[in-house]
Amino acid sequence: MIEIKQLAKKFKVDNPKKLSEQEKKDPRLKGRFFHSVQNVNFVCDTGQVLGLLGPNGAGKTTVLRMLSSALKPDTGAILIDGEDVLSNPLIARQKIGFLSGSTGLYGRLSGRENIEYFGRLHGMNKRTIADKIEELAEVLDLSSFLDRRCENYSTGMKQRVSIARAVVHTPKVVVLDEPTTGLDIMATQTVIEFIRTLKQQQVPVIFSTHHLDEVSELCDTVSVIDEGKTKYNGDLHSFAALADGSLHQSFLTSIE
Repeated sequence: MIEIKQLAKKFKVDNPKKLSEQEKKDPRLKGRFFHSVQNVNFVCDTGQVLGLLGPNGAGKTTVLRMLSSALKPDTGAILIDGEDVLSNPLIARQKIGFLSGSTGLYGRLSGRENIEYFGRLHGMNKRTIADKIEELAEVLDLSSFLDRRCENYSTGMKQRVSIARAVVHTPKVVVLDEPTTGLDIMATQTVIEFIRTLKQQQVPVIFSTHHLDEVSELCDTVSVIDEGKTKYNGDLHSFAALADGSLHQSFLTSIE
């Protein structure tokens, strides 16, 4: 289980004159600081999938980067099975599998070599890495291109290898930032099936998305963020009930 309590993060604005008119009107801009995340709270229990929703610029990616330990919150707590990962970021890196919005694969390496490299960074031995790659190759449909250089991959190929790289160490929690954006139908379905597999394995999954059909298909709980604050946090059924079963209208209602 992962618990997020009262997360907040602000960034210093070095030159306010360079901000767009929309940014200048954002209520999170206070003096020389932009308060990207102000108060975010949610829980993702064992075996649950949580959909993180919000308009563009709401603070979702900042929240996910804090979960991964790439950013340190100004205030708040991140607990995995009751253990505070902020006091020891190494725990977060060991227990969380994180897929960022950009794949960041090493183009001159093959998919297999990229995954192996991250496995070694996590202290895994060669035999364990090889076994895990074979497992992931099957569930993510990697076998046909796994030994080709990543610079020649399609977007879908890169995304699937990036997911494999993020979970090679068998994390306790998986965090995915818009994992299906830009993918074709077949690649999207592969990612969706993989999330289902994680759920069957009782691994909590948090993923951000703009696709409400994915939320309907996968999620147990929903958390909506707007202007850096949690606007809704609860089970999918209650979320849909905000607008008589329409997830689209429920989303709009939650951020009014």
